[in-house]
Amino acid sequence: MSGVIVLNASYEQLHVVSIPHAIRMLVREVAVVEEAHDGASIGPFPLPRVLRLVRYVVMKWRYASGRLQYTRAGVLKRDKYLCAYCGKPGASTMDHVVPRSRGGRGEWLNAVAAHSECNEKKGSRTPEEAGMPLLWQPWIPSRAELAL
Repeated sequence: MSGVIVLNASYEQLHVVSIPHAIRMLVREVAVVEEAHDGASIGPFPLPRVLRLVRYVVMKWRYASGRLQYTRAGVLKRDKYLCAYCGKPGASTMDHVVPRSRGGRGEWLNAVAAHSECNEKKGSRTPEEAGMPLLWQPWIPSRAELAL
């Protein structure tokens, strides 16, 4: 019982919430129980497996064709937390390929995941100047790539 599936009023799946969050939704009467665990309850409510929202929620953001917002978390997720300089897992910082101090822009095509040690070693130099070639070129990810 790790989570409760939440359906839109149209029965399309939206997301998964915790059981306490699901109970709060029932108390606020924004959702109804579609499927429950047999014989289990929390107060007056059956222990939910699936909730359905009472009112339809428009999901424009999910189908928007615009570009994804560039963020540090997005860059780390796109690169699967692998360092673009050494290739090892556990990258926790984002590095600008062309440093911002040298005119590099804050965008998907100029950012990669890196270990803090590799990031510090590269400093405010380009990968070529630092002798640290990129193992892959940065790209603009699709929504599907970041949803995984």
